[in-house]
Amino acid sequence: MWLLIGHAVADALSDAKLAYDAGSYAKAAKLFKPLALQGDASARVMLGGMYVRGQGVPQNSKEAVKWYRLAADQGNAPAQFILGMMYHRGKVIHQDGKEAVKWYQLAAEKGNVTAPFILALMYSKGQGISQNYKEAVRWFQRAAEQGNDAAQFNLGWMYRNGQGVTQNYQEAVKWFKLAAEQGHALAQWNLGLMYDRGYGVTQDYKESVKWYQQAANQGNASAQFSLGSMYDMGKGVQQDYAEKYKWLMLAADQGDAMAQANLGLMYEGGKGTAQNFEEAVKWYQLAAMQGVTTAQSNLAWMYAKGQGVRQDYILSYMWFDIAITDAESEEREELVVVRNSIATFMTEQQIRKAQLQSKKCIANKFKGCQRT
Repeated sequence: MWLLIGHAVADALSDAKLAYDAGSYAKAAKLFKPLALQGDASARVMLGGMYVRGQGVPQNSKEAVKWYRLAADQGNAPAQFILGMMYHRGKVIHQDGKEAVKWYQLAAEKGNVTAPFILALMYSKGQGISQNYKEAVRWFQRAAEQGNDAAQFNLGWMYRNGQGVTQNYQEAVKWFKLAAEQGHALAQWNLGLMYDRGYGVTQDYKESVKWYQQAANQGNASAQFSLGSMYDMGKGVQQDYAEKYKWLMLAADQGDAMAQANLGLMYEGGKGTAQNFEEAVKWYQLAAMQGVTTAQSNLAWMYAKGQGVRQDYILSYMWFDIAITDAESEEREELVVVRNSIATFMTEQQIRKAQLQSKKCIANKFKGCQRT
């Protein structure tokens, strides 16, 4: 008798899913509803989703949550994960970090492969719950062991920086490599850095270049800059300024501040490309507005000399003044001397104007800094 009932439920569920897949949502809803009322968890999950999307039934968030919760209380992992996501995002139901963690954790214990990674992110960032690096590591570990490349990268990052675990470069390399081999660009770049610096592995510039190249080919700006730097110094590759220029340009176009600053140097010196002061100023300015001290001082020099721009002592003084605020102590002393030498060509009124512009520029996060 029970076997016959079981077959009947399975057949009804199959018919409902076929109707849903065919786009006959009203028919599917009618078939799922009695099954859901009888306690079938899969039917409850499907019906919940249909209420979320308004498929075959009026869109109704409360009804959706009701059916998801009933399925979740039965131990259905997909429903538990969806309920966790709802509490996490706070779109269908009020946001509640603790409830999100509760349901994600239940889903994870049932074998859901996405829940551990999301739990780890919530703990690492303190999203809706208290930040807890140890818990983050625990869940990153779970997800990483299941093959999640993003979790492997993040676990490597935690080991590299000693967050939630004792700092361990060898473990960092292990997890970076697992993620890198799956094509994770950030892991590839970080693995390149480990080989570049000899952290957790024997220093190996060729291996470093290999991983930088893979990440750079995926469009990772940091890796493109790092690869350009290797061509600049001839580390792991033959020195090639044209290749350096190529990779720096790709990174700079994506907004990488250090690439922009170095590209400015290449244009100013005519190294790897034709000398072009206007282009040098352009890239120095972009990097300067991102807070790169060397770019700020180089831009100040261009204004002082009138190279690539109209000579402007006010803007020169201003950029030297800005560079001084974040410069290292020795560099700061040198910049103060240079700035003060520029001041000898200025009136008191111009100096006051430059100082005021410097303060405004910093306060406005480098917006509108070029006006005199």
